[in-house]
Amino acid sequence: MGLVAVVVFLIAVPATILVVMGLSKRLARETLPELAAAPGGFWAVGAAFGLITVFGATAGLRTASMTTATTRLTRAWHTVLTALCCALAFGPFLFLLSGLRGKNCRSTDCAYVHGTGTAFLTYAATSAVVGWLLYRRHQARAEELRAQERERMRRLRKKGKGRTRRVREG
Repeated sequence: MGLVAVVVFLIAVPATILVVMGLSKRLARETLPELAAAPGGFWAVGAAFGLITVFGATAGLRTASMTTATTRLTRAWHTVLTALCCALAFGPFLFLLSGLRGKNCRSTDCAYVHGTGTAFLTYAATSAVVGWLLYRRHQARAEELRAQERERMRRLRKKGKGRTRRVREG
């Protein structure tokens, strides 16, 4: 019975993945031309997807690094949040990738969707610039907190309270 379950699992999981990937690619190919009608066209779409990716990745990193939860329910909730944030981070990339021409495919279903290259370029630039700015902001804030801690320790040492036990005893 266990062997049958393993075989069914090994068949069902790849089949499900292929169906989901195929449907998402078809959805992307049908909706990408509709996005060109948005104000700003593919430039705005690429910028919006870049922002979604950066903020999804940032939220995913924050939820993944949350302190250890006490109950199973909160751990499960953090896992679900992390998975959703990862989907937000990688979803736009895969969506735009679906609009590019398929390799070794002569069907019209694999043809290049006009404007996808522009959206992809804007997506990459936006996610790189905004990600770099958020990184710089985070590093500046961390350095400021380290400087405050150094100042606090300097004041304590000045009062004679910031020394280690070994220094005070010996």
